[in-house]
Amino acid sequence: MVTEVCEFAPAKINFNLCVLPEVKNGFHNIESIFQTVTLTDQLNVSLTEQYGSCRVFCEDTLLPENNTITSSYAAFCSVVGKDIPGVNVKLIKGIPSGGGLGGGSSDAAAFIRALEKVSGIELSVSQKKEIASRVGSDVFFFLFCGREGCAVVTGRGEIVKPIHARNDLYILLVFPGVQSPTKSAYALVDRYFASGKTVVCPAYADLETIYNSPVSSWNFANSFTPSLVNCIPEVGRALDSIRAAGALYGEMSGSGSTVYGVFPSAEEAENAGCVLAERWKSCVVVRPSRDR
Repeated sequence: MVTEVCEFAPAKINFNLCVLPEVKNGFHNIESIFQTVTLTDQLNVSLTEQYGSCRVFCEDTLLPENNTITSSYAAFCSVVGKDIPGVNVKLIKGIPSGGGLGGGSSDAAAFIRALEKVSGIELSVSQKKEIASRVGSDVFFFLFCGREGCAVVTGRGEIVKPIHARNDLYILLVFPGVQSPTKSAYALVDRYFASGKTVVCPAYADLETIYNSPVSSWNFANSFTPSLVNCIPEVGRALDSIRAAGALYGEMSGSGSTVYGVFPSAEEAENAGCVLAERWKSCVVVRPSRDR
């Protein structure tokens, strides 16, 4: 039996993020394209002798006691109907927390893959869906489409249609140095919409076509951006900076606070990153990726 596994968890960015009105159960449906990129967390998962135990160690970030990894472990045990071998998880963060890059959900999916290997339990598709539904909406993408790299996503994030990932995108990520908790971001967008304001997004049926068109013609939008910029001005300033630096397209990812720009070449993305690094805490050039 495998007793230790290393898994990598890729970040994702959103090309377009249309938030639809809140539904009765308190959730929102979305319409988006998710794209994995070459920025990752690393999980080293090893067996222990204590059944039903999951301990997570992370030197880089202070994690809450109940996090997506421990939630995934509990859901895994519940779905398979028994306690499974205990595990220790060493989490090495490369993806900033609260940045709209899906780090927690990607960590959960990577952990589930690792747990299958060290426990010797191969989950069915229905079991994976049940676990994902208990942990977080974006987990569906990372579990079922992360290896494809790109997908059109709707519902609460559980309806995932893989599409061919482009290999000609050079993306600069800028981290403004502030966090945007998802729950707070949704509250802001709800108030924004309640005031009668709207954010015009392309039709869901057109998302894949737009993704495959020249980047300079993209009309993607992010429903979170206007309300978040009003609340956290640093995000708006970072977005203005990245657009002024020559990005063909610039937007915020997820519910923030990371902003990104798509550039014509790697050299132009790197040059823009050098310029913006003088003002912003962290700038990273990434490419579209596939799960390892």
